[in-house]
Amino acid sequence: MNELKKGARITGQQRDDLAVDFGKRYQAGESVRALASASGRSYGFVHRLLVESGHVMRARGGANRRKS
Repeated sequence: MNELKKGARITGQQRDDLAVDFGKRYQAGESVRALASASGRSYGFVHRLLVESGHVMRARGGANRRKS
């Protein structure tokens, strides 16, 4: 993924495409923090984009929790 210009407004088709890309990667197990770091965007931006696009968020620390 190309790093997005920090602070640049992401709108329209670019935002939709980013939501799809982030959604696929998040569902595959990548964390919000990893997505934010890879894209050069903030945690809040990535989280908001995922929520706005209808993705169900995992519980905090989901990768490190034991399944009962």
